[in-house]
Amino acid sequence: MATTKTSTKASGSRSARGGTGEKRTRRQNAEKGFVASPELSAHLQAVLVDLLELAMQGKQAHWNVVGRNFRDTHRQLDDIIDAAREFSDTVAERMRALHAVPDGRSDTVASSTTLPEYPQGEVDTTETVDLITERLEAVVATMREVHDGVDEEDPTSADILHAIIEKMEQFAWMVSAENRTPAGR
Repeated sequence: MATTKTSTKASGSRSARGGTGEKRTRRQNAEKGFVASPELSAHLQAVLVDLLELAMQGKQAHWNVVGRNFRDTHRQLDDIIDAAREFSDTVAERMRALHAVPDGRSDTVASSTTLPEYPQGEVDTTETVDLITERLEAVVATMREVHDGVDEEDPTSADILHAIIEKMEQFAWMVSAENRTPAGR
């Protein structure tokens, strides 16, 4: 009996609890889970590049904003930048969890973002508010454009988009309020 046990162990066919034999446990196969289709990967990549570009343009605005209400605008840009960075990391890590490969290289971001180029040099706070609002809305538009395809294939990724959309729309509302006047006046 001891000989049989040893030979079975050596051949690797023993099915021990915890999985040292042929039958693998669910935990051992976790890395083989759901795999994103090329379409889902492309949708999440589109969101990723827009979030990365938003963070970069937000920094450009942050460094070069001048004028009335500078301090509040400067600080609000930091909040947007931090959120865009955090969300881009969440999207990239979700892609990796689905065996997709995120591409955040600068040339990829520059060639595939939907955000318009940010102006060079100092920018007045009023114009900065309008420019950043436009970019926040562009990021949201990308997510809304890909949402149905993402939701159809992977509701979990769609839930991530929902959270990002909610925060980006809140930022757009709060930033744009700087340049608004009360309705009816």
